[in-house]
Amino acid sequence: MRSQRSPGLVAVLGLIICYCALYTTAAIDIPLEVEQLPTITDQSPSTVIAFPFDESFPVMCEAKGNPEPEFQWTKNGVEFDPFLDPRLMKEENSGTFVIPNNGNLTEYQGIYRCYASNKLGTAISEEIEFYVPTVPKFPKETLDPVVVEEGQAFTLQCDPPKGIPPLQIYWMTINLQHIEQDARVSMGLNGDLYFSHAENKDSRRDYCCFAAFPRIRTIVQKTAMSVIVKTKKSDMSPEAANAILDRRPSLLTPSGVRSETQLVKGEDLKLECIAEGFPTPQVEWVKIGHQLPVRAKLENHGKLLIVPTVEQDDSGKYMCKAKNPLGEAIHYFTVRVEEPPEWLFEPESQLSMIGSDVAIKCSASGSPPPVISWRVNGVPLQDAPAANRKTLGDTIFLHNAKASDSAVYQCEASNRHGSLLANANIMIMNLPPMILTKEGEEYSAVEGKGVMMHCSVFSSPPSTITWSRDDSSESVEGPRFSVHDNGSLEIYSVEKEDTGQYTCLAKNTEGTSAIEAMLYVKDPTSIVVAPEDQQILIGTTAQLSCLAEYDKSFSNNFQLRWEKDDIELTLNYTENSRYFVEDGSLQILNVSHRDQGVYTCVARTPVDTATASALLMVLDVPDAPDNLVLSEHKSKSVKLKWFPGDDHNSSTTEFVIEYEESQWEPGNWKELLRVPGNHNSAVAKLHGHVDYCFRVSGVNAVGRGPPSEPTERYKTLPAAPDKNPDNIKIEGHLPHEMNINWEPLLLIEHNGPGLEYKVSYKRQDMEEDWKEHMVKRHSFVVKNAPTFVPYEIKIQAKNHQGWAPEPKIVTGYSGEDFPSAAPDDVAVEVMNSSVVKVSWMRVHKDKLHGHLGGYRINWWRLRSLADSKKSHGDKHTLTFPGDRNHATVPGLTPFSEYSLIVMTFNGRGNGPGSHAVNFKTPEGVPEKNPVFRVTDVQKHTVSLVWDPPSEPNGILTGYLLDYQFNSYHMLFKVIR
Repeated sequence: MRSQRSPGLVAVLGLIICYCALYTTAAIDIPLEVEQLPTITDQSPSTVIAFPFDESFPVMCEAKGNPEPEFQWTKNGVEFDPFLDPRLMKEENSGTFVIPNNGNLTEYQGIYRCYASNKLGTAISEEIEFYVPTVPKFPKETLDPVVVEEGQAFTLQCDPPKGIPPLQIYWMTINLQHIEQDARVSMGLNGDLYFSHAENKDSRRDYCCFAAFPRIRTIVQKTAMSVIVKTKKSDMSPEAANAILDRRPSLLTPSGVRSETQLVKGEDLKLECIAEGFPTPQVEWVKIGHQLPVRAKLENHGKLLIVPTVEQDDSGKYMCKAKNPLGEAIHYFTVRVEEPPEWLFEPESQLSMIGSDVAIKCSASGSPPPVISWRVNGVPLQDAPAANRKTLGDTIFLHNAKASDSAVYQCEASNRHGSLLANANIMIMNLPPMILTKEGEEYSAVEGKGVMMHCSVFSSPPSTITWSRDDSSESVEGPRFSVHDNGSLEIYSVEKEDTGQYTCLAKNTEGTSAIEAMLYVKDPTSIVVAPEDQQILIGTTAQLSCLAEYDKSFSNNFQLRWEKDDIELTLNYTENSRYFVEDGSLQILNVSHRDQGVYTCVARTPVDTATASALLMVLDVPDAPDNLVLSEHKSKSVKLKWFPGDDHNSSTTEFVIEYEESQWEPGNWKELLRVPGNHNSAVAKLHGHVDYCFRVSGVNAVGRGPPSEPTERYKTLPAAPDKNPDNIKIEGHLPHEMNINWEPLLLIEHNGPGLEYKVSYKRQDMEEDWKEHMVKRHSFVVKNAPTFVPYEIKIQAKNHQGWAPEPKIVTGYSGEDFPSAAPDDVAVEVMNSSVVKVSWMRVHKDKLHGHLGGYRINWWRLRSLADSKKSHGDKHTLTFPGDRNHATVPGLTPFSEYSLIVMTFNGRGNGPGSHAVNFKTPEGVPEKNPVFRVTDVQKHTVSLVWDPPSEPNGILTGYLLDYQFNSYHMLFKVIR
């Protein structure tokens, strides 16, 4: 839908026109179809060093222009033609030549400059110095020994040869051992080795100065120097010797009281003060009137002040002060920071029409101020006069310029620290519009997005550019349309109605030109099913879905791909591949840790892109903890500390600490304790006389992770047992015995060798002493004990180191015997025809001879009351645990005579039965007739036959016949 526009805004905008002028630009982009001045496009750096290990050395100069430029060179200001030297390698239509490393490089040493010319003018390169370094060497010389007295200052001079910087100086012995440097002995910036006072150990014959030139891969060595230190005469007292040695400081370098240092902005300021004296002086630094720069640093034991990358603010006066208890020495430095030339206004290439006035400006800053010199086409300005050209200050003016005034102007700014060169192409021409953009370009844009249609024009004077649509002379207008200075038409938030043919018209005083372009508006690409964030278990399969919609015209140019962490996934579909994409969905097989990351679905057409991302988090057990160490070692405990491993997106809930001991079960790891997952240390309680090893593993919702590396072994000292046996059981299998059993201490709980148990017991109901027995097993039998009497028992552990704590007392009974009495006063109360209630008098506890188990009732059927003949039935038993005096007996047969007895029981068995009690049950309902059938069916009669019930449960008095009609059948039923 076309957006609404303000009528007032449209009226203000009116005709969209672009005035495209190329008059004052830093770089004129003139099409090569148009005649133009030469422009240097590439050249060698200002210095080309002929390193001896390189095979050749290109001296480059490349340029463009129309007509194609021709090249000339000068060497040291004199014309030089590379084509006249067959040893040089050249290329046609190029100014570059190559100097081979054939052993005669020094004859090519010099300063070169390239000139690129065509009929319109000449451009020149910066000066290029070709430098052939010589191999630096120390002179061959014989050096006399340096003889000094102990305490006297001296200097060993290096005087390194000249060479390509950087230069690195080393003082070593002939055997390449570094000379030790400190506050007393140090090397200066010039490479000399300074001794603030001599000591006897300084005497040696192999002081060597090595000069290294890394850029030419060369190290040279100076002739070894000998130092002889004369010691004080032995007849002098130490006090006298020290009096001679002590002296106030003086500076070995620099000399004098004042010096000046001049350097270029960006270099490193290095000031040094090396002093002699005894005791060894200490050096202090100040900047007079200011704080030392914050970037300043001290090296070489405070003797060297370095301010890196100096600026103008670092100029000023600095002072060093060397002090010892006898006095001080001072030196003042005046530091001046200068600057190489820097453009304030670099001359710019210009395109102007005939008859215009042209100004070419050039100015630069620097310290000292640069000298500005002008050239035109490589010739000094004064050697190529022109009537319409004047120079005023830093600007050249051309009045009423003509086509013949087209030229390359060179401005060079120089001071003692360097120079700058700029070529400015001044083109004077009139040219009708030349549209550089191709005719008939097709543009595709997405509805709702922007599009840019190009119309690049070159002309002089500048052209007016208008855009129209669909053969209309009316220019496109509105807030969604904008023509840029370069001629391009931009449409904001394009609509379907914007589809069509557009015309770009360029017009100036010299003529007109036009091109056409086609715009197609496409449906936007969108992702309708986006991948969702997932947490996936390691080793399983992850699936990320993605479904996109796009303009159907791009069916052959649509691409859907996947990225992981902004890098495209490679899908090779080999047997080793774990990534598969089908219908836009990405499957990741056997997910591993490296699969974790942000996955992005990218739907792309030639005109737009849509993306959607999801975070895939891989869940796994925690990694093994790291750096498990032991600390706070004590006799019965040790502290363990560790660094938790990666929890792999599932918080660690706890840590499991395990131990292994080498004596009883080596190699068998056992759990010692667990601590919460937010802890990374624990105190482990230990047993004595155990050689421990520990490890830790983490637990999260996924499971338990691998253990850490084991600790070193930690052996505890023997100790008395910490505890006594648990689970003491007292049993009596025989009436006059008492069996005592207990759970023995674990091997690790022995705490030392020689474990045994002391069994102590005594009767609870009598005043008597404890009876004690030492045993090594975990059971003991007390014989000849009275039947079922209470005892107090305790068991205490002991080893060679001592006793366990005082044990707890438990109570038990000696062996049980059978109960000796039966319940009295047994009575039966008939509840109904099949249930009776039995009651009795409890057996006295003295007759139980053990723990009361309960009561048992035995009963049997004597006869049916419907039959006078007696026939004993099977005996039945019911057990009723606990202390009670009645019970209910169910399931009896009605109309019968029964007999029952009651007895008590304990752990040994049953006691005697009571006197038998007989009782009778009343009548009950007869049981069902086992046989009932129809035997003879006549027209009006039927014969029925049945058998009597198997249990009448009383005296039968008759049968009741019941029947009913059901359709054509008669149903019969006998009711007793």
